[in-house]
Amino acid sequence: MPDLRILKIAIFQEGENMERIERSRSTRKLLAVKENPLLNSDPDFTAITDNFVYGEVYHHGKLDSQMKELLVLIVSCTYQLTESLLKHTQIALHLGVDPAIIKEAIYHCTPYIGIGKVEQSLAAVNQLFLEKGISLPLESRGTVEENDRFLKGMETRAAIFGAGTYTAVDRASDDLKHIQEYLCGYCFGDFYTREGLNLKQRELLTLCMLAALGGCESQVKSHIKGNQKVGNEKSDMIEAITICMPYIGFPRTLNAIACINEIIPE
Repeated sequence: MPDLRILKIAIFQEGENMERIERSRSTRKLLAVKENPLLNSDPDFTAITDNFVYGEVYHHGKLDSQMKELLVLIVSCTYQLTESLLKHTQIALHLGVDPAIIKEAIYHCTPYIGIGKVEQSLAAVNQLFLEKGISLPLESRGTVEENDRFLKGMETRAAIFGAGTYTAVDRASDDLKHIQEYLCGYCFGDFYTREGLNLKQRELLTLCMLAALGGCESQVKSHIKGNQKVGNEKSDMIEAITICMPYIGFPRTLNAIACINEIIPE
């Protein structure tokens, strides 16, 4: 005779699978997701990934849909996945995300992934904006001037990482002082002080970028503390990493979660 416990689980799972497929279908319709170009050549792959992303992962946690799209956007930028970048830019626009906010999310990647990748991403997104009738350039969101970018950057860095920022800058050795100055003026002055994204949003984006890059566990741990400092909960960080997981893979996802658990134990 069949094991009744296994039979009950199988029946329950079958119902869950049907709900998952329906959730995927309705979510893709709601987000106006275009048909996967691999549908005809690789229907199995398309079904597996679409049902997983839009039927399961997309519904995990409480992050709003706009933030979810920004997270996938910056991961796409980090990996130079142009098709994914454009796909999720279009979804973000459909959800009502201001084009300036999309630009800010991409700009924010610059100190972490480098200028070249961001330039390529901006070129692709700019072309899409123009095709949609969005005039460029957009209004500047910068808030610093040449004479205060360093000080405002240092203040912003300290707001995220604490008073130790001032110690790090003051006590830097002569051969590394310029790195501390660049961090304050360029990373936290030129970018973090810009309008459009608040520090909570920027730190979640940064955490997911670093997780996507891999090999940045030291920086991941620092920005977990930074996320805490600006008001993001452990659950927010895990949810953000979860949303990115289909695009960054399980190994880097699990590495990031291990860092979160180390800094914020259960």
